[in-house]
Amino acid sequence: MRDLAGVEPPQNGRFGDWRDEPDRVAPTVLLLGGLFTSPPLYVPMRRRLLDRGAAAVVVAPVWLPDWLLALGRGIGAILTRSGRALLQAADVAASSPVTRGAPLLVVGHSAGGLSARILTSEVPFLGRRLGAAGRIGAIVTLGTPNRVAYGRSLGRMIAARAAEFADQAVPGPRFAPSIGYMTVSSRFVVGRRSGNVRERAALTLYRGIMRPMPGVPIEGDGLVPVDAAFLPGAESLVLDRIVHGQFGGSPWYGSTEAIDIWWPAAVELWRAALRSRIEAAHGRVSHGSPFDRARGRR
Repeated sequence: MRDLAGVEPPQNGRFGDWRDEPDRVAPTVLLLGGLFTSPPLYVPMRRRLLDRGAAAVVVAPVWLPDWLLALGRGIGAILTRSGRALLQAADVAASSPVTRGAPLLVVGHSAGGLSARILTSEVPFLGRRLGAAGRIGAIVTLGTPNRVAYGRSLGRMIAARAAEFADQAVPGPRFAPSIGYMTVSSRFVVGRRSGNVRERAALTLYRGIMRPMPGVPIEGDGLVPVDAAFLPGAESLVLDRIVHGQFGGSPWYGSTEAIDIWWPAAVELWRAALRSRIEAAHGRVSHGSPFDRARGRR
């Protein structure tokens, strides 16, 4: 695999440089799937992002067997596949007349959000040198368990190890304002012991990620509690009537209902981060978060 580290993706002089017109370029998206998913599940989501202005969407080739192997071997191989997809997406961005080589907008669903954060780490992970922050303009996590307590369940152990490393190597919005950070979660399914079947099942799943206060109902997306999805220092969106995955019987993070809310905010965040890079290159200091500056221009 080529080295992920680099100040910026390659520039394509044929189309000009993204720094010339940062408000007119469109993002190339790297989409990192979640635990026990495979790329075909994200085909409809990919189409929806393209319909809403993404220049291109590259889905990382991480398949269900990769996740199953990760139960015993860890997520090192998954990060390798995700890193290769990042390089592919950077090449796509460099050759795109509408992205013009601008840093990527990385969207991570569920555990894919942890992969996105770890890809920026300058500290080697399981012998893999990553350091891809220069190639990324924004990281958006969808239902990602950014805070996980250790436990016996296999999925919980994978997420806990990844979250622990991310918190140590790339805590919070480590590379802001050059990278914009946003977490997206949902409060739709309340987990409670005295609730209906769905609510009791949600409580069990939530307890598999966090250790809640006894007897206190927990809001979440049916799998990940809202509190677990928060990343201190990052911007946050909490949605209603959205569930974690595609098989929950309701709209999920990749559905039209959710994308229409978080995608415009993600693009604003990404553009604001691009402007921050330009300001930094000219010795100007940006004040406030990229998201605050983006909202200030409305």
